[in-house]
Amino acid sequence: MQPEVTTLCYLERDGQYLMLHRVKKEHDVNKGKWIGVGGHAEEGESPEDCVIREVREETGLTLTSYRLRGVVTFLSGKGDYEYMFLFTASGWSGEETACDEGDLEWVDKDKVWGLNIWEGDKIFFRLLDEDASFFSLKLVYDGTDRLGRAVLNGTPMELFDIIEPDGTKTGVRAERGVVHRDGRLHGTAHIWIVRPNRHGSLDYLLQKRSMHKDSYPGCYDISSAGHVQAGESAEQTALREVREELGIDAAPEDLHFVGIYKITDDAYFYGREFRDRERSSDYVMVRDIPDEDFHLQADEVDGVRWMDYDELREAVAADAIPNCIHLDEIRMVKEYVEDRHLV
Repeated sequence: MQPEVTTLCYLERDGQYLMLHRVKKEHDVNKGKWIGVGGHAEEGESPEDCVIREVREETGLTLTSYRLRGVVTFLSGKGDYEYMFLFTASGWSGEETACDEGDLEWVDKDKVWGLNIWEGDKIFFRLLDEDASFFSLKLVYDGTDRLGRAVLNGTPMELFDIIEPDGTKTGVRAERGVVHRDGRLHGTAHIWIVRPNRHGSLDYLLQKRSMHKDSYPGCYDISSAGHVQAGESAEQTALREVREELGIDAAPEDLHFVGIYKITDDAYFYGREFRDRERSSDYVMVRDIPDEDFHLQADEVDGVRWMDYDELREAVAADAIPNCIHLDEIRMVKEYVEDRHLV
């Protein structure tokens, strides 16, 4: 099967994109969706030839300044696929005309995210917003609107199941960066490793986040934590994260489910907004782990340390150490351990 070659272009002016609401064709794979303008390449056309022609046919405008931003390999899950050349444009001549494919509308860039757009399109909108260098993005759907896989420049991207407040899956899967840009609710697993200490209290194992992390770099954090990947359970996530981040093998029976902890945080990192909406499954593991047993994941964890509960609580309350720890969460863990006499 030969792939189709298509182009897609987003014209930009005054902080807006020219969007096409595909509502005029009955049998249209994009029916009801908002996309850019573009279409299939004709015989002998280059991507540049195609995008100039398609923009002129659909908008009446002739491009004078445009930029190829990336190539998107699109697989629908229905047995067909295409190579889509993605452009943005900042210059054109002529007068805008009506389009027989749908309704054209200039939309503020930050409002595009609220339109009915493909989930995979949100990934390349994020890359465009971040002025990413030329990219190759592969998007694989499952035969419906649900995104099944995304690969950027040959590296798989993290996809999360978007959930309701009670943890029920909505059926939507979204990419990690999009989730935090959009502030959508998703699942995480928090694993607190504790041990009894000589003061009759608990030591908490903390990890120090790598300086290369996309959020809270260099901060002290939960012993181990991670996002629940699409199709994964919270318990599977917990066991995987402890092994990957700390090099510690654990079995399901080592984990005690503490409860659900919800996080709503808004912050900025590297000049970009980071909106975190988590429904976390919290687990505690009671184990005194010698330093030599840790095998830290270099790109995630810079180091680990044990801290007495009272010392930790005071340090977090006074912001005496760089951290992204919630006081009521560590209290919840301590109360669970004490109530069940785990130590």
